[in-house]
Amino acid sequence: MLSLTLAACGSPDGPRVTVTIPAGATLDAAIDSLSANRVLGHPGLFRLYARVRGLAGTLKSGVYLLRQDESWSDVVATLERGRGVEQRFTVREGLRLVEIAQLAQAQLRIPRDSFVDAAEDSALLAGLRLPQAAPSAEGYLFPTTYLLPLRIGGRELVRVMTQQFSATWTPEWQARLDSLHFSRHELVTLASIIESEVRYDPDRPFISAVYHNRLRRGMRLEADPTVSYAYGRRLKRVWEKNLAVRSSYNTYLHAGLPPGPIAQPGRASLAAALYPANVPFLYFVAQSDGKHIFSTTYPEHLAAIRRVKEMRRAARGSQRTGR
Repeated sequence: MLSLTLAACGSPDGPRVTVTIPAGATLDAAIDSLSANRVLGHPGLFRLYARVRGLAGTLKSGVYLLRQDESWSDVVATLERGRGVEQRFTVREGLRLVEIAQLAQAQLRIPRDSFVDAAEDSALLAGLRLPQAAPSAEGYLFPTTYLLPLRIGGRELVRVMTQQFSATWTPEWQARLDSLHFSRHELVTLASIIESEVRYDPDRPFISAVYHNRLRRGMRLEADPTVSYAYGRRLKRVWEKNLAVRSSYNTYLHAGLPPGPIAQPGRASLAAALYPANVPFLYFVAQSDGKHIFSTTYPEHLAAIRRVKEMRRAARGSQRTGR
């Protein structure tokens, strides 16, 4: 009788929390997640109740919004129907917070300001253990494809995305920070710059190496994406006149890393920032195809720039002659 009584109980006014049930998760793993989020107060008894209801064979993965102390019957019904999995939301690597807010407004009908306000919430930032000076969760809104319930709000979406970042960050990565003498926030900041530079995936560890080498030597990073971020909008191209913009994010004017991330890095860029290639490169220049030419000395870098310009002129000439 106790299990039946508990099954009918619940708090209709309890706060909603986001619970992720990964694909292939066992019933026990799902119950652990529900219990950790305080959806269940008696996980052992619920396990018996769920098995009687046959949930082990009908459990559906996805992202759910559930109330803390939800009634057992509602929890089982939700996980059987998979009513939380009703829409996909894809965030690609390298997007900025404001761009994700615009995407959420267009696809999920979440007001842009609601999403931005949620990403700037002080309690959220404290939960992420960000520096007190961090203005938002920029860099921690993990880029991936989400399965979301309909009518999800800005606060819930931000929490889902930051929880995904935390789930992606591994203990091995945390241990690696100690050998690099980086904080996690510094590492995410560097990874966001790498993400913003790379168009050809194999270049990631080499671009990471350039920035690590520059930081060790006390050189300025001189990363164009940080200048674009300082302007608050995407620049189609960073011109010399743009390099003088007054901002702590302008790495042409200020040595070291900028105050925080400039975009959302994906797993590959986070890994590249943690494990740079063991090369002496200090410079790189992008070719028209997105691949980079890397150099160790400044004269080599100038020669690479000339080579890229020559290739671009040759390409334009071929277009004019129709070849």
